Amino acid sequence: MSTFKAPKGTYDLIPPDSARYLAVREAIAAPLRGSGYGYIETPGFENVELFARGVGESTDIVTKEMYAFETKGGDRLALRPEGTASVLRAALEANLHKAGNLPVKLWYSGSYYRYERPQKGRYRHFSQVGAEAIGAEDPALDAELIILADQAYRSLGLSEFRILLNSLGDKECRPVYRAVLQDFLRGLDLDEDTLRRAEINPLRVLDDKREAVQKQLTGAPLLRDYLCDACKAYHEEVRELVTAAGVAFEDDPRLVRGLDYYTRTTFEFVHDGLGSQSAVGGGGRYDGLSEMIGGPALPSVGWALGVDRTVLALEAEGVELELPATTSVFAVPLGEEARRVLFAKVTELRKNGVAADFAYGGKGLKAAMKAANRSGARYALVLGERDLAEGVVQLKDMESGEQSAVGVNEIVAELAARLG
Repeated sequence: MSTFKAPKGTYDLIPPDSARYLAVREAIAAPLRGSGYGYIETPGFENVELFARGVGESTDIVTKEMYAFETKGGDRLALRPEGTASVLRAALEANLHKAGNLPVKLWYSGSYYRYERPQKGRYRHFSQVGAEAIGAEDPALDAELIILADQAYRSLGLSEFRILLNSLGDKECRPVYRAVLQDFLRGLDLDEDTLRRAEINPLRVLDDKREAVQKQLTGAPLLRDYLCDACKAYHEEVRELVTAAGVAFEDDPRLVRGLDYYTRTTFEFVHDGLGSQSAVGGGGRYDGLSEMIGGPALPSVGWALGVDRTVLALEAEGVELELPATTSVFAVPLGEEARRVLFAKVTELRKNGVAADFAYGGKGLKAAMKAANRSGARYALVLGERDLAEGVVQLKDMESGEQSAVGVNEIVAELAARLG
């Protein structure tokens, strides 16, 4: 037993459970790949300033949760706490927005890191699949991303999630609301840190999960009452497009996201079976983020869905995913010549798309058949000296127990036919 353990708040993905995580990632990515989104991968760490500017200096992510460090060369870096800022930085650096085909549509999958109090559904290392559509201001893009996320969850068999939808306004109407909200917050009995946050970004206070704060927020002014005509029209079109696609949502005028860069459309996917950590994903429009990190004006929209929390949502609903068999055929050789012959057949089966494994380590028949059972293989191939002399291999159906002799040279075609 190793004396080392995974760091607090992290987890290891180990078979067979890891297969569910892979299936969830694939299900979330599939609708994106079919909708013009190309895959992007960014480093696990970035310049601290990228997140300070993009995510927001007043956010808990930057002030309390970010893993920041200084390199031997004096660079200030941080493990990425979210994906959008990194993806936009990479797109700008590669000049993807200058290729003449906007929006630039990208999807990604990876691990993210936040120093938080570990609990079920909240980890210090977590996995997300995300999508970003960069460089176009179009309600249809916002609607598309909401619809694609809904499609991904439905394809997994989830049904008890809800979509919350709101608009956070833009640079024209939000300053008016900001001033009104600040006046309201100054009249509350809030601690110094919260009051300081209210002066920097008052919308962040609305996202405060503490009950003592939430109680005082009853009667707080709502942003929807201060939206300009352009934002109202934009939001109404998003709502109409999502509704026309048959995707149900709930208007939530108090919904804000925990990142400073959001504008206009904002949404969250919640699952009531997860307790306090009910959000399984979310996103929205971030029209000013490119300029915040030194780029040109590139109105954009995106989301990130939590793989960890999606797995928990599946468990809460009792959904069992149909996972492909890790091994379909398990080969059991008896003797050296049989090892050479069967190993060649296993290699040939794999080339023909059949998942096959082998009894390594010179196991005897009894131990090898136990290994075949544990592998979950549908068929076992057993080859001994007598079979070799007759030019056949014993094919055993592990479900029915039936066994028959098949020609060594016909076994690959026979298994390919049986397994479809």
